[in-house]
Amino acid sequence: MDDFLQQCLRIAAAIFVGGLIGLNRDMYGKPTGVRVHALVALGAAVVTLSGTRFGIGAADPANASRIIQGVIGGIGFLGAGVILRGETGRSHSPRIQHVTTAASIWVTASLGIACGIGAWSLAAIASLAVFIVLTIGLRIDRALYGKLGPEDEGANKDP
Repeated sequence: MDDFLQQCLRIAAAIFVGGLIGLNRDMYGKPTGVRVHALVALGAAVVTLSGTRFGIGAADPANASRIIQGVIGGIGFLGAGVILRGETGRSHSPRIQHVTTAASIWVTASLGIACGIGAWSLAAIASLAVFIVLTIGLRIDRALYGKLGPEDEGANKDP
């Protein structure tokens, strides 16, 4: 396949898988959605493509590894910005929220990297796994722990 078309396919795949995860976050009213997740995956794919396809990581696999490590480490700052500390309930005790959304941002970057290096089967399987965890995992949590309160249905509880 033509090199340009290959790059377009990898970028499009990253946007698609990021968008799917973001769609799930939008469905549950979380602070990030389709655009954020699609952009995270796109950015990770572009950095990975830039480093591995244009000489930085091509000659030395250790350089490609450093690029990937930089993306994964750097994305933690974006995830940390999503985690909010607030007061809920009658006790006004501090509560950490949106950790699942922060984790979804991190895994979205990983999927973008997989698309960037052209690991199609890995990206497809992992995307399906993320979707299953985010949708079915909420039902499992509720079955095991029950509803925690009225905020369980709204945007204050992270599935």
